[in-house]
Amino acid sequence: MALSSNVIGAINFVAMLLSIPIIGAGIWLAMEPDNSCVKILQWPVIILGILILIVALAGFVGGFWRIPWLLISYLIAMLILIILLACLVVFIYMVTVRGSGHLEPSRAYLEYRLDDFSGWLRRRVQSSYKWDRIRGCLSSTNMCAELNQSYRMAQDFFNAHISPLQSGCCKPPTQCGYTFVNPTYWISPINNAADMDCLQWNNDQNQLCYNCDSCKAGLLANLKEEWRRADIILLITLVALICIYLVGCCAFRNAKTEDLFRRYKQGYT
Repeated sequence: MALSSNVIGAINFVAMLLSIPIIGAGIWLAMEPDNSCVKILQWPVIILGILILIVALAGFVGGFWRIPWLLISYLIAMLILIILLACLVVFIYMVTVRGSGHLEPSRAYLEYRLDDFSGWLRRRVQSSYKWDRIRGCLSSTNMCAELNQSYRMAQDFFNAHISPLQSGCCKPPTQCGYTFVNPTYWISPINNAADMDCLQWNNDQNQLCYNCDSCKAGLLANLKEEWRRADIILLITLVALICIYLVGCCAFRNAKTEDLFRRYKQGYT
């Protein structure tokens, strides 16, 4: 009984450690400028990581101090959290499975279209109320100003591998045919009818293409990249937690069997 309880306590210590990458993934998302403007995924991930930490701590205490009701509560709660984590992993994969960039002639960077992304993600940015808040947050960052500092010549900019967010928000769509002055200042469009975003472009540094669908698409492409990285961390942690949970169930069952056998021996003698 003592050995099995110690095993349960030890594996729950490992489960406590496994909550760290989940919480860390949420904090990393919260620190990214685009995620901090949208505020969708980071708090669910952080809260789930904290709950796993609390439940694992309860299992650790119940294992080492041999508190059966606490161990049973731990097994039930951890099962629920594992199911929630699995649902979150699948959900992130499903909403990020669509959406990829498109190559434009003589450009190294990609451009993005809003219709390429999942409907759930599009709804996060299509509401004017939501987008006004997000746009104000994005325009307060220095992501576009950084381009002016890094690229002076047109060809250098065309050969640059800029982020999806910069591609969508800091310049007009290539098909509009604007002439490059600097990365955030373009003149003399050739084909304004090619895309509605061509009419949305403004050389005002506080406006640029923040009202463009390409900016919304670039934001979603950035979110997709970051969410996919976080999803890999969550998936690896999920597999480890499932293994830990199965070992804990076996140890708990062995502890109960040993306890029943001990009581039987005491009654027999």
